[in-house]
Amino acid sequence: MAKIDITIKIAGEAGQGLQTMGQLLSKAFARKGLNVFANQILQSRIRGGHNSFQLRVSTERVFAPSCLTNILVALDEESFSHTEELTKDSVTIFDSIFTKFKVKEGLSFELPLEKIAKESAGNKLMSNTVAVAGVLGILEYDINILFDLLRENFQDKGNDVAEANIRAAQAGFNFTYKKIQNNRLPALYNLNGQKKILLNGSEAVALGALASGCKFICSYPMSPSTGIMTYLASKENEFGIVVEQAEDEIASINIALGASYAGVRAMTATSGGGFALMAEGLSLLGMTETPLVIVVAQRPGPATGLPTRTAQEDLEYVIFTGHGEFPRAVFAPSTIEDAFYATVKAFDLADKYQIPVIILSDQLIADSLLTVDELDIDNIKIERHILSYEELKNIKNYKRYKITESGISPRALPGNPYGLVVVDSDEHDEEGHITEDVDYTRPQMVLKRNRKNTGLLKEMKPPVRYGPQDAKDILVGWGSTYGALKEAVGILNSDGEKVSLVHFNEVWPLNREYFNFLDKAEFVCVAENNFRGQFAHLITATTGKIIENRINKFNGLSFCASEIVKEYKELKSNHKLLRAIDG
Repeated sequence: MAKIDITIKIAGEAGQGLQTMGQLLSKAFARKGLNVFANQILQSRIRGGHNSFQLRVSTERVFAPSCLTNILVALDEESFSHTEELTKDSVTIFDSIFTKFKVKEGLSFELPLEKIAKESAGNKLMSNTVAVAGVLGILEYDINILFDLLRENFQDKGNDVAEANIRAAQAGFNFTYKKIQNNRLPALYNLNGQKKILLNGSEAVALGALASGCKFICSYPMSPSTGIMTYLASKENEFGIVVEQAEDEIASINIALGASYAGVRAMTATSGGGFALMAEGLSLLGMTETPLVIVVAQRPGPATGLPTRTAQEDLEYVIFTGHGEFPRAVFAPSTIEDAFYATVKAFDLADKYQIPVIILSDQLIADSLLTVDELDIDNIKIERHILSYEELKNIKNYKRYKITESGISPRALPGNPYGLVVVDSDEHDEEGHITEDVDYTRPQMVLKRNRKNTGLLKEMKPPVRYGPQDAKDILVGWGSTYGALKEAVGILNSDGEKVSLVHFNEVWPLNREYFNFLDKAEFVCVAENNFRGQFAHLITATTGKIIENRINKFNGLSFCASEIVKEYKELKSNHKLLRAIDG
C-alpha cells in the first residue's frame, strides 16, 4: 500500500459536538488498522469560542499534529482562520446555513448538513453524523464501520435513535462519495488491517496504574489531569480501586500519602497550580520516605494561565519544589503509549526507593488520542519491596530508618505483630524517634536519604537516538515533543542535512554519561515548549556545557514538524555564518 498521511480538522464553536465527531472518525479509522493521532485545540469555556479537533490518519505511526490540513470541516465563520493550513489538494466542507466559505487553496464543497439530517432522519441535530459520513465519503471509506459505531454509541437510547443516525450517515456519505471533481485525496476503500486500540494519555496513565496494582487515588479535579481520576472511577468495582475526590490538593496528597503508608499502592494527579499546594506534602513524603506516584499534567501558567492548552513549563518546578533536600524521580512520557509504561515504572521505583515519583505529562499527552497495537501487560512484575511477616520475625530490633549503604531502609507496614513502625515528620533516628542530634544523626540521615540517588541514576534509561548515529548535528528534546522532533529529523535528512535526535523521557535524575554525544557534536539545538529553555538549563547544570541554540514555543500550542524544520535551518544558517566570521 502506498503511504497515506491525511489530516482532517473539524472546526467550530464549543458545544457543536466537535469532540464527538472527531472521536467517531478516529475510532472508524482505528477499526481498519490505520494509525491515528488526534488532538484538540480548546478554549476554556463551556459554550462559544472557536475550537477545533484535528486527527491525523496514516499508514505509519505518527505522534504529533501536522501544520497542514487536507480536509477541513468548517462549522462557523471563524473556521476561515484555518484556510492558511490548506493545500492545493485540500477539500473544505461547509454548510452555507452556518457559514459562507471561500478558500484560497484547494476545493470547497457545500454539504447541506441540516437539510440532509432533516430529510433522512427527521432531526437536524443529526447533522454532525452527516458531516462525519461526508468525510468518509470523500475518502471512499467503508461506511459500515461508522454504522457499527453508531449502533454502539446509541444503544442506550434505543434502536430507533441508532437507526435514524445510520440513515443520516448513509445520506451524508452518498452526498460526497465520488462527487468531488478533481479530488486528489487518496481512496481508502480497500483497507483491511488489524483493529487497533485507541486511547488518550489520561487513560494510558490510568491503565498503567491498574496494571501496576494501584488500589487508591485521591485527587482534586484540575484540567488536564482530571481524566485519570474519572477513568479509574469507572473501573472501581472491576479492579477494586478506591477513588477519592478530596476538597483540595493539600488534602489529596496527604490522604494518598496515608494510604501508601498503610500499605497500598497509591497515587494523586494534578496540574501546576494544584502541585503548588502539594509542596508541603511532597516534602513530608521525602522525610517519611513514603512512596507515592504523582502525575503533574502541564498547562501554560503562571496562575490559571491557559487551562486548556499545552506547555512544558513545569520541568524545573517539579524537580526542585519542596523544602529540604530529598531524592525523587521525574518521568516525561514521549508518547501516549509511553505514558502507560512510564506509570508502571513509576510505581516500581516509588516502592523500591521509598520516594515520590513524578510523571510529568501535559495537555497534549493527556487529551490527545493515539492508536496502539497492544499494551504489554504480561511482562509487568509487581514487586512491593515490603518486609513480610516471616522476614520481620527474623529481625530482632527492627529499625524503620536503618542506615544502609544504598540509603534504602527495610520497609514494614504499621500494625504488624513483629516490628514497631515509628514514623515522624521531624528529623529522626534509625528507629523513627525525633532527634536534634546535629553532630551525628542529622548528617547521617541526610546522607542516607540522598544516597538513593546513586541507585536511581542506574535505573534511568538512556535517551532515544533517532537518525544517523554518526551525525554531528543534534536536535535534543524531552517529553511530548518526541513526535514532532522525530518527524522533523526525517524531513531534514531527506533535505540533505545529516541530523539525529536525542530524546529524553526520563528527565531526573540525569546521568552525565548520557550527554557524551556533546563531546563530538558540532551543532546542538534544544527544542522545548517553554520560554526559558528549562531542559537546556538542566544540561548545563549536569555537564557544564551551555547550549545556546534553542527552539522555544510557548503560545499554548504544540510543535509540528515543519515549524521545527524552519527554525532549525535558520539557526544552523546563523551558526555557519558566525563560524565563517570567526574563522
